[in-house]
Amino acid sequence: MLELLLCSTLTILPDFLFRRYVQGRRLGHEINLFTVWFELRWGITLCLILTVSLITTVFYFHPSTKASSSVFRTVTLMPEGVGRVAEVFVDMNDRVVEGQPLFRLDSTEQEAAMESARRKIAEIEATMVVAESQLAEAEARIVQARGVLAQAVDELERRAEIQKRSPGSIAEADVERVRVQVETQQGALDAAVASRDAIVSKIRFQLPAEKASAEAALEEAEVALGKTLVVAGTDGMVQQFALRPGDIVNPMLRPAGILVPERRAEGLLAGFGQIESQVIKVGMIGEVTCLAKPWQIIPMVVTEVQPVIASGQVRPTDALVDIQQYAKPGTITVIMEPLYAGQLAGLPLGGSCIANLYTSSHEALQDPDLGFWRRFGLHAIDTVGLVHALILRIQALLLPFKVLVFGGH
Repeated sequence: MLELLLCSTLTILPDFLFRRYVQGRRLGHEINLFTVWFELRWGITLCLILTVSLITTVFYFHPSTKASSSVFRTVTLMPEGVGRVAEVFVDMNDRVVEGQPLFRLDSTEQEAAMESARRKIAEIEATMVVAESQLAEAEARIVQARGVLAQAVDELERRAEIQKRSPGSIAEADVERVRVQVETQQGALDAAVASRDAIVSKIRFQLPAEKASAEAALEEAEVALGKTLVVAGTDGMVQQFALRPGDIVNPMLRPAGILVPERRAEGLLAGFGQIESQVIKVGMIGEVTCLAKPWQIIPMVVTEVQPVIASGQVRPTDALVDIQQYAKPGTITVIMEPLYAGQLAGLPLGGSCIANLYTSSHEALQDPDLGFWRRFGLHAIDTVGLVHALILRIQALLLPFKVLVFGGH
């Protein structure tokens, strides 16, 4: 409407003045409801053409959107596994700090696993003490076997010497029996040594490995026990937290609640049409008016333009994607920050705003080789930005009345 009024002052009004004061056409006589098109056809036609051109120029070079908000993130409160709630330490809307306990799950199973691991460690330590005693016993058996073997060897050597000096004085069977006895005692000694080596290997390798496994199982049980206590990962406020002892919490199906981190609105996220993607650049100056801050115009600056459009993303599924699913065009996501610090103070997180961006040709106009018509066109584009700025101010002025009166609140 504003563009139509502006264009009519440049087209319809001069046409009417010419008809009235040059041709003598009078309003209500020669110019009436039935003849207005014939009498003012040139002005009306030019007005429509100029209005459409102005609206196109304004909305293309000075984008506007109502899809602007001070977005914020939330943290889902849930344990790493399924469990039954044993204790709840906070309530809904409570403010918490990082590391503060929120709720605890039933830890009977984890505590039993810890006790089992402790007893296993104690059992292995007792086995190590017994193994030390077995090692001492094996050493004693080795000494005993060596003594018996030494006696058998001496007896064999003595009998062999006697038989050598006096052949036939000792029966060959007795010598053979003593030789077998020596071999038997040698085998007993080897068995005792092998038994000792087995006990040493058990003490040095097997039992320490079993103890390390039991200690690892204890640590695993302690970690599992620690996971039953859910704490706040950051400072914030607990929302939608209706958890009570006895409830079942499932990280896949039933989270415990939501934690809203503590932060202030430091920027806005806005979505502009794809057709304006060639115009929107980092560093563009803009303005916003927010529903939570009525009658205020806040100057902004574009700090980042998202290079992708969310509606075109493809996620791995078990079915091929039909391109018709992306027929609806998405928007260009733009991050805007206030031109001066603190101007968004008091804006609640998630607040809705109306945003304008303004194309500036100041740098291009500094070129001395710029032609007349291009210079004129750049000046015209920058000038018509005033129309959008005026529209934004009218929206800011009427926004409270539109919401409170005409919105039915």
